[in-house]
Amino acid sequence: MQLKLGTALTLEPTYTDRVEKFRCKIVEQENNIYYIDYPVNIETNKTAFLVDGAQFRATFMTEDKVSYAFNTEVLGRKLGNIPTIMLSCPPSEEFVKIQRREFVRVNTPVDIAVEYNNNFFQFVTEDISAGGLAIHLNKDVPFVEGESVNLTIVLVFMNGEIRYVKTSANVVRIIVKNRITLASLQFTDTENIEKQYIVRFCFERQLLNRRKLEANTMN
Repeated sequence: MQLKLGTALTLEPTYTDRVEKFRCKIVEQENNIYYIDYPVNIETNKTAFLVDGAQFRATFMTEDKVSYAFNTEVLGRKLGNIPTIMLSCPPSEEFVKIQRREFVRVNTPVDIAVEYNNNFFQFVTEDISAGGLAIHLNKDVPFVEGESVNLTIVLVFMNGEIRYVKTSANVVRIIVKNRITLASLQFTDTENIEKQYIVRFCFERQLLNRRKLEANTMN
């Protein structure tokens, strides 16, 4: 995808326990490399010095207000009248279109433990987003709509990394869909770092699902 010079990017580290966001602009593009001005930490408003090899998820908005995200890596620096940082530019098919970035819902199975009244139940999700998830109820459960539960969500990333996200949730509704009983849960107490893991996981699954769809189409 060809981005116009001056396009604003927001960078979020993908492999760290720190919740940070940086803003920068594209000042040049050459082949598969974006050259950006030195990014500024959105919270502290201080210039950030990104190390080579650091990996980020970059987001931007087009002129028609459509948001996209892509994974990128710091490749190095280029000296000149304006010192710049070099970021990798992925193939256009790896740009993911997003609406409300933090609440993109992805259909994917995820192992999850639900705690209710000191009892634990194991389930698999129907879908997940940074705002909540839906689980397959393959057994009778004691909790009902309107009650609170505690969750442990097992997130397995594409690089093999595993994160256990703990949060609380409200049981929004329990429905039967295509002969499958589903419980829709809304997160109520999610730390920023935990939410960042879920956002990253959903983005990776979006990208993986797209690759599978394109492979099936080619076949």
